[in-house]
Amino acid sequence: MERIVRALSSSVGAVAGAVALIVLLGSPPATTNATAPSEATNIESPAPLAKAQTRFLSSTGVSRALGNLRAPLETGVLAESPADAAQIPVYGVPHEFYFSRVAYSGYGGFYGRGGSWQTDFPKADQIFLSFIDRLLPNLDAYLSEFVVLLDEPDLRRFPFLYALEVGSMSLSPPEIEGLRSYLLQGGFLVIDDFWGTQQWAQFEYEIRQVLPEYEIVDLPLDHNVFTTFYEIDEVIQVPNVGNGTRGGPTWERDGFIPMVKGIHDEKGRLMVIINWNTDLGDAWEWADDPYYPFEYSKYAYEMGVNFIVYAMSH
Repeated sequence: MERIVRALSSSVGAVAGAVALIVLLGSPPATTNATAPSEATNIESPAPLAKAQTRFLSSTGVSRALGNLRAPLETGVLAESPADAAQIPVYGVPHEFYFSRVAYSGYGGFYGRGGSWQTDFPKADQIFLSFIDRLLPNLDAYLSEFVVLLDEPDLRRFPFLYALEVGSMSLSPPEIEGLRSYLLQGGFLVIDDFWGTQQWAQFEYEIRQVLPEYEIVDLPLDHNVFTTFYEIDEVIQVPNVGNGTRGGPTWERDGFIPMVKGIHDEKGRLMVIINWNTDLGDAWEWADDPYYPFEYSKYAYEMGVNFIVYAMSH
């Protein structure tokens, strides 16, 4: 992980992004990232997304974060077993940012939920958050894995949602209604790790039930989401860990070409970013593995940071 942190902290794109954001960012006050078990019993009423995003802009010192990168991630034994029903959802004292993984309805699984949403959970989430804590230490982030349901009433409290393997997604009417309300009120959804035309067709069917009036479009590289912090000048296909470490093909199924698509609201705000024919989550999860190619993790983390900055500033 040290090589990822070092590379990103010295990136020209990072410096340019920090300079661009200094106009928006004031002096960051002290924040706390306490994640004690007692948090689970202390819930405050949800804050509107707009307020959370405003607080992010006034409290996150990006330029300071770049000058205070911490020690490399300490690798250790991370839980790899899937969440059980008692972990859905996990709440705590409100923070400004949660890496909120969506437990959506689908095929198989338990608790009325499909099993695919759990892919790479919780290790990918934990390692990604450890990195974010080092790059953006003044971001008031909840530094543990976190699962949300689309039909829960407090969903709008979380500015950022992450869903993967959506080729097996099959949303219920309450989930459709909940996700639609969330996105139209300012929420941001990241889609990752689904491959080929068959899985695309299933996802497209589901998302069109949520946002039938909004078009799915290809995102050009000059879109703000590619430039908001790091300068992304190429869409890279990130393979699964098996193919990545063995030097195998980067694609799965018939997903030969990686694509980044999006759905905007009527004001041009990006509501959904769709990473198709790529697996950013594996690149996050295996970034500390010396056999996993560095180029994939570097790209995936740059994209991940851009997602967060875009979500919290729009």
